[in-house]
Amino acid sequence: MDTFPLLVLLLSWRTEVEAQIKLFPENLTVLRGEKARFTCTPSNSQWTAMIWLLNGEVALTISNEHGVLQSPDTNLNLMAEKKKDGWMLVLNNTERHDQGEVTCDLQGIDRKTARLFVQEKGSVKILGNNRLAFQRDSVLFECEAAGWHPEPVLKWEVNNKEVSPSEYNISSEESKESLFTVTSNLSVLAAKSSHVDCLASVSALPEPLKSTISLKVVAEVLEEEGYCTVPLAITASLSGFLVLLLLCICTVLCYRQRRQAKTSPQEVLRFDQSVFSRSVDADAPGGKVNLGYSTESSTDAVNSELFWETRRQMDFVSFRKVPDVVSSSSFSTQSESQANTCPPEDGCKNVRRITTV
Repeated sequence: MDTFPLLVLLLSWRTEVEAQIKLFPENLTVLRGEKARFTCTPSNSQWTAMIWLLNGEVALTISNEHGVLQSPDTNLNLMAEKKKDGWMLVLNNTERHDQGEVTCDLQGIDRKTARLFVQEKGSVKILGNNRLAFQRDSVLFECEAAGWHPEPVLKWEVNNKEVSPSEYNISSEESKESLFTVTSNLSVLAAKSSHVDCLASVSALPEPLKSTISLKVVAEVLEEEGYCTVPLAITASLSGFLVLLLLCICTVLCYRQRRQAKTSPQEVLRFDQSVFSRSVDADAPGGKVNLGYSTESSTDAVNSELFWETRRQMDFVSFRKVPDVVSSSSFSTQSESQANTCPPEDGCKNVRRITTV
């Protein structure tokens, strides 16, 4: 009598173990418009009917003997696919109202429930156009991610390097349709030309949505070629100095050439006077001319001829000034002979000769 209850208990436990089902996945997140798939697998084939429920409402009924049972109320976005050990429920073109519980119920045996999450992918954009800034200027960027559900994760990157969240602020708003709009502001110090990215994502997205804008620093083209700046500046300075020096030299040479070409009339006169003096001195045998000596009429003709000869020579060499003393070989010889031929008995007196220096 004591063994009968024990046998009943063991039989019921064995039936429960054999009647277990598996529902996979337990949690699924998809984007709106994508497909959602759940697979229900009984532990044995001894079942009659499988009912799928969405948020507590019957969505699809499957018979183990006849398969899917269609009804006028069947959701056209739902379909069932026969698998080796069970059935797969497929939701085509999921909507946000499909989010919730998905239940597989083996009539009279067991039931399992999973969770479906439907997310909304919005847009992301950095406001404004590409920026141009001077080096060490602060440039402000604003990013807007609109039409997301749930609230997206937003972050910044500069040259593919993530920016610390402490360097930008984030604010969000929720609309009546439970869609979120997130805005963020980032200030960047212009050190070199860069590209700035704003990224927004939700868990169902395989990769974040990204908006990119360029920051061109007037001084990047200088931050990128700094090694050539100093030699180029030195070369330009030296070239300018050499050109200036060459111009100065040319100016001095031209001035000297013009000065030599335009010799003053006084220098021509001095030159001609010196040439004529050397020619006269070369013809004179020696001695000095006494300007106070006077001869008789026979020498006046000689003196007159000497005067005109001297005048012609002066005109020839372009003289404009008559020298103080004029002497020639004939005049000197005549004067010398007359001075020496005066007999003492005639009472001739010695005459002192005076030369102007």
